[in-house]
Amino acid sequence: MRQDDNGNRFLVAAGLERAEAERLAAEFEARGHKQLYWVEAEAQEQDDAAG
Repeated sequence: MRQDDNGNRFLVAAGLERAEAERLAAEFEARGHKQLYWVEAEAQEQDDAAG
């Protein structure tokens, strides 16, 4: 996920393994933009864990 300096949130990528998603978020953060990047489980993964 990405949040810009106006508070808008965007999905950056989907279907990645967690380690790859974290690597990608770190790569984007290292570019020094004002946006925030973080990793979240996809909704399907959250539903599977609950059920």
